Amino acid sequence: MEELTSVHNQHVKDWKKLATKKFRRQSGLYLLDGWHLVNEAVKAGIAIVQLIGTADQLEQHQELFSHAENIYSVTEEIMKHITETVTPQGIAAVVALPDAHRLPQQPLNGAWLLLDRVQDPGNVGTMVRTADAAGFAGVVVGNRSADLYGPKVVRSMQGSQFHLQLFEGDLRKWIDDFKQVGAPVYGTQLNPQAQNFRDVHPGKTFALIMGNEGQGMSDQLLKETTTNLYIPMRGEAESLNVAVSAGILMFQLNQ
Repeated sequence: MEELTSVHNQHVKDWKKLATKKFRRQSGLYLLDGWHLVNEAVKAGIAIVQLIGTADQLEQHQELFSHAENIYSVTEEIMKHITETVTPQGIAAVVALPDAHRLPQQPLNGAWLLLDRVQDPGNVGTMVRTADAAGFAGVVVGNRSADLYGPKVVRSMQGSQFHLQLFEGDLRKWIDDFKQVGAPVYGTQLNPQAQNFRDVHPGKTFALIMGNEGQGMSDQLLKETTTNLYIPMRGEAESLNVAVSAGILMFQLNQ
């Protein structure tokens, strides 16, 4: 175990830089902040490259030592510095960054959520977590969406990244892949020509696309879907938050 007391230590500087997409890609690593995420990683059999904790937290949880390649005892100041958390729990872990551009297992099967330019990290993380709860097989994040392994998305996913498949890629290619196996692809659209989501009964394998918070799905993707869905609203609200809409649709479609 190595003890660190300065925020100017090179390890600490590197942990801080993991908040940036560029350094995550360069290093092939990302940071888990807090006990829940660290425990979820251990339960999923994820190797902990670096276990970081305050002295008292490490003393109380020595059972984690056997799961970590390297262990660092740090000050509370360092924990606040690297986690961007107002009241850090005193534990963090660095783990390998999955290859989000790897090829999925073929043929595609199960329920999948595709995100078209969803930019709010909290929305992306919440939808991944909800997809996990709704029994989805995976989530694909399209171009110009929030990064799957940014700190805010990771906190919002609450460990669901260890329970389903996560990818980044060109959604047009993914739509083609689903069509190749005869699976429907559902878009979402506030339009009279769209179909009430309650009237749709997909089979085991399908994809659901959710669009940008303000603009919805791109016109190009809307033209390539099997059917576009809408959620009828009884009240006077103009629209629903995209993560709320996704939750309603995912639980309805994947019964």
